[in-house]
Amino acid sequence: MILAAAADQPTLADFGTDVWWIVLIKVVGVFALLVLLTLFAIVFERKVVARMQQRIGPNRVGPRGYLQSLADGLKLAFKEDIMPALADKPVYFLAPVLATVPAFLAFSVIPLGPVVSIFGQQTPLQLTDAPIGVLVVLACSAMGIYGIVLGGWASGSTYPLLGSLRSAAQMISYEIAMGLSIVAVFLYAGSMSTSEIVAAQADGNPVSFFGLEFTGPGWFAVLLPVSFVIYVIAVVGETNRAPFDLPEAESELVGGFHTEYSSLKFALFFLAEYINMVTVSALAATLFLGGWRAPWPISVWDGANSGWWPLLWFFLKVVAALFVFIWLRGTLPRLRYDQFMRFGWKVLVPTALVWILAVATMRTVAREADLSTGQVALFVGVPIALLVIAVLLVASRASNRATRLAAREAAAGSNHPTEPEVLPPPGPRRGPGGPSRAEGGFPIPPMDLAVPPSPRLRRRDAVAPEGAVVGTGRRSTTTIEEDVDD
Repeated sequence: MILAAAADQPTLADFGTDVWWIVLIKVVGVFALLVLLTLFAIVFERKVVARMQQRIGPNRVGPRGYLQSLADGLKLAFKEDIMPALADKPVYFLAPVLATVPAFLAFSVIPLGPVVSIFGQQTPLQLTDAPIGVLVVLACSAMGIYGIVLGGWASGSTYPLLGSLRSAAQMISYEIAMGLSIVAVFLYAGSMSTSEIVAAQADGNPVSFFGLEFTGPGWFAVLLPVSFVIYVIAVVGETNRAPFDLPEAESELVGGFHTEYSSLKFALFFLAEYINMVTVSALAATLFLGGWRAPWPISVWDGANSGWWPLLWFFLKVVAALFVFIWLRGTLPRLRYDQFMRFGWKVLVPTALVWILAVATMRTVAREADLSTGQVALFVGVPIALLVIAVLLVASRASNRATRLAAREAAAGSNHPTEPEVLPPPGPRRGPGGPSRAEGGFPIPPMDLAVPPSPRLRRRDAVAPEGAVVGTGRRSTTTIEEDVDD
């Protein structure tokens, strides 16, 4: 493997040697770039969804409405900041910051281009890199969940708490699938450094198939299609985007973990979500789409992968990935929570594990038996694929056996598609002393729930001035009758 496919291809030795003002320019540039990409992504999403739904979209602020997201950001910054009475103030203020800062830090190891000249200084278009650069992105994305969980808990309300708990479970489920999806990339690239993974995709993959020599594609999206598909699905769940936006589901949780947030703190949560979208899109371009290198046939041009041109190819790939996010939101309905968790644990994780075993087996056989890529694909890959397909067919047939038997009996006339006892018989509305479910009623929560008073309000009762009326948060079970003169 040739890690430095070109003279301007950065390696790990090129990082950590920049002068301080070059580092400062890179830091400010990355920060400004993410803010501008966030403003662009918001307008881009509203325009694309409007086009899909055959309506106009934003068209008032700026030329053709392209400054609408900037106006919305300024509006949020100057809106009234309302804090719930029961909120834990320090954690309530800290949560949006914890959600936003890791989103910015994750972009520091994303390679944007080759080695270029900035005011006479040769430096790579990347803030920094490390032998475990991809793990830095995963760690930052995992840290962002603390802001969501603490924001939901510190709000002192039920719906934000439920949204934050959903988000924690969602992160655990889909972070595992996302991590497993890129293990095969590490096996092929031989490194966890983002710059070296881009270099590993620089040249085409030489393929020998029984004497026939040709050059195959070098992008890992083509060489490792299963990893790419799993990664795409996992990052949609990781970023809380539709159809996996269950932590902020408006239909049942009002707004989820940020229901009680307003003004600039809500804008920080909003900013963190879109920066995470940009970051995982940039990581997808780096790991699977050749990074900043030009796609074919543009790569035929000798100057396509040198100078400042690679910035254009990189951002085109990021915009294409953002379009996929928007396309999914405008197309698919939200999943139920049990469907979402079942899909993550029972489909994505097992598929990723089986794929890692298959890739590791093929790489080991190719190295130990000195076989060509075509021979390994024929003698190892095809049997593994057939075995996996057979196992999936048997499992699917076994899981649907009861349904098939019921359908067969219904077709033969031995039973009806819907038995009368499937649904409870109609009955009066259940109330105190009403019929049970077996008698025709429906289950409802008990009506005599006693909610304990808030400790904060209890302390407020203790210091309330004489004659003042202070609510305790307690649901009273008695009624106060007004004195009426007879």
